[in-house]
Amino acid sequence: MSEYCPVYAPFFGTMGCAAAIVFSCLGAAYGTAKSGVGLSAMGVLRPDLVLKCIVPVVMAGILGIYGVVVSVLLSGGLAMKQTLFSGFVQMAAGLSVGLSCLAAGIAIGITGDAGVRATAQQPRMFVGMILILIFAEVLGLYGLIVALILNTKASGTESVCQ
Repeated sequence: MSEYCPVYAPFFGTMGCAAAIVFSCLGAAYGTAKSGVGLSAMGVLRPDLVLKCIVPVVMAGILGIYGVVVSVLLSGGLAMKQTLFSGFVQMAAGLSVGLSCLAAGIAIGITGDAGVRATAQQPRMFVGMILILIFAEVLGLYGLIVALILNTKASGTESVCQ
């Protein structure tokens, strides 16, 4: 059964673990930076709206939490002897949450930047901005759900290697 459990199988699991945290934090960082620039520019003209319009920055930070959760769960399933299947599934789970959070971070950053600037000019734009941000955030949540489902599929295959 050694062809099912090669020595390089844990490499893919660790790469999935790393991909989850790296790509999701890249998305969170971009979303925070881009929204923060818009928030700072808006705060010069309307300092009374800064606390209200900090929502995009908070939503971008949540994307990093998704990556941490999946990364910790994947690291719990790593073993010296594991199947190649479980390594590939762990890598797919990490890429799933990481890349979807990266896309969500880009969407939150662009929407947050434009949204807070528009809210400074017309305060009724706030509700529309929040709705668009929710739709962007849910992209990362979809990746989290897929990663959690994949992680449960990878956990039952280690008995082949014993």
